[in-house]
Order: sequence, then structure tokens, then C-alpha cells
Amino acid sequence: MIGPRDSAVGFATFNEFFHNLTGTHMLIYVITDWLGLLPVSVVLGFAILGLVQLIKRKNLFKVDYDILILGGFYIIVFTTYILFEVFAINYRPVLINGYLEASYPSSTTLLVMCVMPTAIIQMNKRIHNEKVRKVVKYAILVFTSLMVIGRLISGVHWFTDIIGGVLLSTSLVMFYNSINKSLE
Repeated sequence: MIGPRDSAVGFATFNEFFHNLTGTHMLIYVITDWLGLLPVSVVLGFAILGLVQLIKRKNLFKVDYDILILGGFYIIVFTTYILFEVFAINYRPVLINGYLEASYPSSTTLLVMCVMPTAIIQMNKRIHNEKVRKVVKYAILVFTSLMVIGRLISGVHWFTDIIGGVLLSTSLVMFYNSINKSLE
């Protein structure tokens, strides 16, 4: 029992070691929390794109198939998030506003690593200027990396929470990509 209020944590020795090594940095936590609105706005942007297509084309099945698949993917990601909030695996190493919150997998990591790679996939298809496409791709990759590293060093998650978010997100994005490619 190494968590607040004697919460149990898997890989306790390693998680405690890493947490003691990095400490807690609430400023980084707050910054990454606010920057988490960027992937939310990306989701909203694709939802608006789908809605505009639906209104113009007057038929759900005339909306670009990859946008429909993306919408379904976002529903799966949101459902996964809810499931891990309801059925908490473990809890954060720190109390947030006096509350013991679910921590596995890191929801910010899950969000960023599901939304931003799928945005790259969408942008590769929709941006025709190769230079602009590369700039957007690398900006997204840098943002995603900084968000995951920021979450890791903020100290509000156990190390395994971040790794769990990375692995789960990678699996979900690979699933999305395989479906997307199979329908091209």
C-alpha cells in the first residue's frame, strides 16, 4: 500500500521509486491538463466536418467513410475512458482537490495518444501540400510526446499508468488504422 489513503498499486516498488525520483509538479499537471483541451478540439473539429458533410449531402452514408469510422473510434475511446473511471484499477499517487482519483490508465495519455495519431492519419489524406502536411505531422508528434512526458514527470500518475495509457492507445489506434485501411 503506497498510494494515498493506503490505496494498492501494481508494481508498487518500481512505481514508488519512479515517483520519488520525479516528485510531484502541479504546474506541469495543470499545463498538461489545459493542453488536453487541444485533442478535445480536434475531436470537435472532425465532428463538425462530419456534420457539415451530413447537412450538405443529406445522407449519413454519404459522409466520408473515414470520418464515420473516426466517429466510431472516438466513441470507443470515450467508452474505454468511462469503463476505467467506473472500474478503477488503481489510484493516483496524489490527491487532486482532496479526492482520490482513478489513475490507470492515464486518461490524458489515452486521449492524446488516441486523438493525435488519428489526426495525423486524417491530415495525411486531407492536406495535399506535402510541406504543410509534414509540418502538421511533426507538430502533432512533438505535442503528443511532450504531453506524455509532461504527464509522466508531473507526478500525478504512477509510471505504469502512463505506460498503460500508451499501450492501450497504441492498440486502439492500430485497430482504427486497420479498419480504416481495409475500407479504402
